[in-house]
Amino acid sequence: MQRVSGLLSWTLSRVLWLSGLSEPGAARQPRIMEEKALEVYDLIRTIRDPEKPNTLEELEVVSESCVEVQEINEEEYLVIIRFTPTVPHCSLATLIVNKQINDKERVAAAMENPNLREIVEQCVLEPD
Repeated sequence: MQRVSGLLSWTLSRVLWLSGLSEPGAARQPRIMEEKALEVYDLIRTIRDPEKPNTLEELEVVSESCVEVQEINEEEYLVIIRFTPTVPHCSLATLIVNKQINDKERVAAAMENPNLREIVEQCVLEPD
C-alpha cells in the first residue's frame, strides 16, 4: 500500500502537467473542474498495484467520484483523491495519506531508488 501511495503522488505531479491544470486563464466553472477531475481519474485508474496484477480501478481503490479538483487561484489547483484501501482494516491508510502523498521530498527521494522507480514505471505503463 505504501508503494501505491508513492505511485499516486508521483503520478499526480505528472497529471497536473499533462491535464493542463497549470494552464493560465483556466475557466472557473464547475463543469471545467469536473472535466479536470475526470482527466485526473483517467490517468490514475490504470495504475497497477505492484503487488497484484490489477489496476487501482479494478481493485476499487479509486473511482470517478473519488477525484475532485478545486481552483485555488488562476494558476493553482487543489487535487483531492479519496482512496479506499484494499483491506478495510489497513492500518497504513492514515500514514499513507498524511506522510507519503503530501511529502514531496519523501516521494522525490523514493524515486531516486532505481528498483522503486522501475516498479513505478511498470505500474503506470498503459496497457497494450
